[in-house]
Amino acid sequence: MIYCDILYGTGRNFGDYQDLKPIRSEIENHYLPRLIEMERVLKSTGSIYLQMDYRINHWIRCLMDDVFGYDNFINEIVWCYTMPNNYRKSFSKKHDTIYSYSKSKVWTFNWKDITVDYSESSKSRAKYAHSKTSQMGSNGSMLSKEGKLPEDYWLIPVVAGNERLGYQTQKPKTLIERIIKASSNEGDTVADYYLGSGTTAVVCKELNRNFIGCDINPNAIEITKSRLGAVS
Repeated sequence: MIYCDILYGTGRNFGDYQDLKPIRSEIENHYLPRLIEMERVLKSTGSIYLQMDYRINHWIRCLMDDVFGYDNFINEIVWCYTMPNNYRKSFSKKHDTIYSYSKSKVWTFNWKDITVDYSESSKSRAKYAHSKTSQMGSNGSMLSKEGKLPEDYWLIPVVAGNERLGYQTQKPKTLIERIIKASSNEGDTVADYYLGSGTTAVVCKELNRNFIGCDINPNAIEITKSRLGAVS
């Protein structure tokens, strides 16, 4: 599988790297050849996840439709988070979009590895069905006793505490763990071509996956190597 927290098209200089400008031609010129190569190296039963925000997600969706095929679209996942915001002219822009595509009609999805607990209110309303492996929800839907499959909007906090490294675009391990558990198995290879602070590589090592990681920023590589050295 492939997971990439790509350049978001902010136009900002982050010190370690210069982000792309939110200009359609610049976005397409950067991503189209890279997406073609990602599709080429992806296993026939593999899947790809690309993460971005509102600035370029509409253009990226079109490019992924062109390269991977509209019929191979799997999910549009929304990662929701909260941060302080004093802006008073619009709703807070506090979510990322993650597009998931397959390369064929067969792909890995380990739903039992990513289930979450039902809320206590849901448990109290649920009625046992005749099946030994499920419960009947109050709305008539079947609820697995193994837990609930997450919806496509994820309420996961931003990086905080000891996990924070000071890398501006670092993503939380919990977010990437869910993706890797869902779409790969132990011993599989996961590639991240926008490695950043190395969270994908660290999670892969902890979950017994092989990984390929690269980044144009030398500092990102050094941070990743240091983090991997600290993983037992």
